[in-house]
Amino acid sequence: MNITTRTALLLVGIVFTAYHAARTLFWTGPVVHPVLIIITVCIVALVTLIGLFAESRNPVVPSDVALTAGGNGPGVLPMWAGVLAMVTAALTPTAVAIGVGREHVDAPYATGYIGGVGLLLTVVMIRRRVMCAWIGVGLLVIGSVAWLGPLGAFSFGLVGAIMWVSVAQIIMHSLDRASRDTMRLLELQRAAAAWQAAQSVRRRERRVRVQFALQVAGPLLTRMIGQGGALTDEERAEARVAEGTLRDELRAPHLLDTRVRIAIERARRRGSTVTLLDEGGLDGLNDDELGRIRGEIADAISDAQSARIIVRSSRHAEIAVTVVGRSATGDGIAADDTVELWQEITRTASV
Repeated sequence: MNITTRTALLLVGIVFTAYHAARTLFWTGPVVHPVLIIITVCIVALVTLIGLFAESRNPVVPSDVALTAGGNGPGVLPMWAGVLAMVTAALTPTAVAIGVGREHVDAPYATGYIGGVGLLLTVVMIRRRVMCAWIGVGLLVIGSVAWLGPLGAFSFGLVGAIMWVSVAQIIMHSLDRASRDTMRLLELQRAAAAWQAAQSVRRRERRVRVQFALQVAGPLLTRMIGQGGALTDEERAEARVAEGTLRDELRAPHLLDTRVRIAIERARRRGSTVTLLDEGGLDGLNDDELGRIRGEIADAISDAQSARIIVRSSRHAEIAVTVVGRSATGDGIAADDTVELWQEITRTASV
């Protein structure tokens, strides 16, 4: 059977609570006020059980800290339960001392409350009320020393009670740190998985581009090799179109769709030089916005009669793509070139 951390802690707490209660109630000497002893022991046991089972509606533990990987550890103790534990730690030494009588305050059955209250404060520490636990320890030390004296108090279990609370705090701190390390590891694993997925997408996109390139240039290259490079004028024009198409697919895939590809091919066949430059800025747009922008690019290229057409995307806050048509041809731009077309395509559709 799978026993959770919370269940295990509850079982251990209940067993030790019963042990300390029985030890205090097993009298081997005279007791002046037995009813007071019974009431005190029951109150300590009840407050301990409250510390074990009470649930807080407003936990103060950060959400990224859990006691176990499964998140089934104990939560934060309600503040009222922490205050109740401090009051119990303050009153128990006096109540037991009055119950057994001053002459028997150092009897073994009269000092069992130290272990019971120490267990209670350990539970408070485990439930993450650090200040309540240590204030309770201080009150227990004051009460025990007042009735037993310093040597007697530390000889009858006070050191053990302090050690229990200290060890509980160390364990909680270690578990919290381990939980934070686990969360960081999970974040790193998610980041690594996201990076691998992105790389897989890029590899798949590259394969698609290569397949497209082979579809466009494969037949033409086959003919060129078969004819020894002797191409007709029509075949040379096809080669230039194919070269430009491959260049577009490599330089600016985000600017392309079927309409843009058809418009660019028609512009090249009628003699225009079309250059696509993707300088980023389109990654955050949704499909509808990209579709509208690409449609405007296709329309602009189809209507342009310029010798040279340049389509450039940008990271401008408002302008997504600029389409420029110039009178010059070739790769160089002369000083006396004239701009025949200047169209700016906005990121969002104009109202």
